[in-house]
Amino acid sequence: MSWPRVVVVGLGPAGPEFLTLAAREALGRIPDRFVRTARHPTVVEGAVSFDPLYEAAGTLAEVYAGIVDALVEEAAARGEVVYAVPGSPLVAERTVELLRADDRVEVDVLPALSFLDLAWARLGVDPVAAGVRVVDGRRFVVEAAGERGPLLVAQCDSQAVLSGIKLAAEGKIAVVLHHLGLEDERVQEVAWADLDRESAVRPDHLTSVWIPALAAPVAGEVVRFAELVRTLREKCPWDREQTHQTLSRHLIEETYEVLDAIDGGDPVHLEEELGDLLFQVVFHATLAAEEGQFTLADVARGVHDKLVGRHPHVFGDVVAETPGQVMRNWEHIKQAEKGASSLMEGIPAHLPSLLYAHKVQRKAASVGLEPAVDGPEDGPEDVGAALFALVAAARHAGTDPESALRATTVRFRDRFVAVERLAAERRVDLRTAGTGAVAALWEEAALWESPGAPTP
Repeated sequence: MSWPRVVVVGLGPAGPEFLTLAAREALGRIPDRFVRTARHPTVVEGAVSFDPLYEAAGTLAEVYAGIVDALVEEAAARGEVVYAVPGSPLVAERTVELLRADDRVEVDVLPALSFLDLAWARLGVDPVAAGVRVVDGRRFVVEAAGERGPLLVAQCDSQAVLSGIKLAAEGKIAVVLHHLGLEDERVQEVAWADLDRESAVRPDHLTSVWIPALAAPVAGEVVRFAELVRTLREKCPWDREQTHQTLSRHLIEETYEVLDAIDGGDPVHLEEELGDLLFQVVFHATLAAEEGQFTLADVARGVHDKLVGRHPHVFGDVVAETPGQVMRNWEHIKQAEKGASSLMEGIPAHLPSLLYAHKVQRKAASVGLEPAVDGPEDGPEDVGAALFALVAAARHAGTDPESALRATTVRFRDRFVAVERLAAERRVDLRTAGTGAVAALWEEAALWESPGAPTP
């Protein structure tokens, strides 16, 4: 009785012209043909595809184990079968590894051309001389940890994989190798920030990425730190008990300690305190990830995209030549993003009153509504002295300065909201109406009747 036998052939990296003579002979001689996937430019006539396993199984490990079991069963029933895989059977082909380790079947592997051969040709790179390392895109965080390049990243078959690469490392450029050997072949250099942008790259199973060099592993250190926080969350009794609510106090404390370090002017101290604050950010993101809400990558991606969107003078064609113009653009873009009916929406109600007043005034100033200035204008020391004197006056009058300033700010805010409402009713754009028109609306709103009310 002959031993069950699986002959493994590679279909090459692209069309049938890359098939070896040995592969053609095996496919012509053995009638019982199987392919790991039908998603390949070379079609094997009469072959059974294992694509349904990809759709039915929960993990890739289950898919690969299922393919091996099916091939062993078919070989036992038929004596000999041929199994065709994309590229080379000896490059990034897990099912072939499992088959060769399975003692239920004899395996004959016929070498073939892989996508690597075409990649070196297109890049003009000798991988040995250049010291290239080939890594799996789905395991980039682990396999590329600490690497500085050059790297050829295989299995870049989705936007999510490209995003993971971009977030896990930092480089200047990458070269996308797409459909090598096919008519629509594309070798495209992209900026690192654009690696996962759909407009730049639409990856599939025939996409890989060449990274000539990586910068200092900033992202890698963040990933390592995030892994540490997850470990603490699993194994430390104190970390395990924390919630968003219990961490709030620590977040506030660490923020104030960062401010103290800034005032102290010691960069070593500032570095340490920023690390403590980063721990709070990563901890909150870890808690959210446990609940399936968002991840640290989502946080980074979200703030990146938000900052790009709010800087149209940097990344678009909007003109803003002064800080004031930048802030006006910022406030109105933010209002449009959030669908807010008022510029005043979104100011945290529990801010200290001085910071609350500053934010309210700044938002009003973004449309030209400035409270009258009746006080020192010579510099921080004079302003500080005037504020200090006002606190003393409030103390002698038996008034809580915190509450008094908050109440005044709330009246100003409410009157500003009324101005916005009048402007909306009359289809007036406060951004372009001019200070005179805004001042007229302010007077018409007439919601603030206390003496000394600021005027624009």
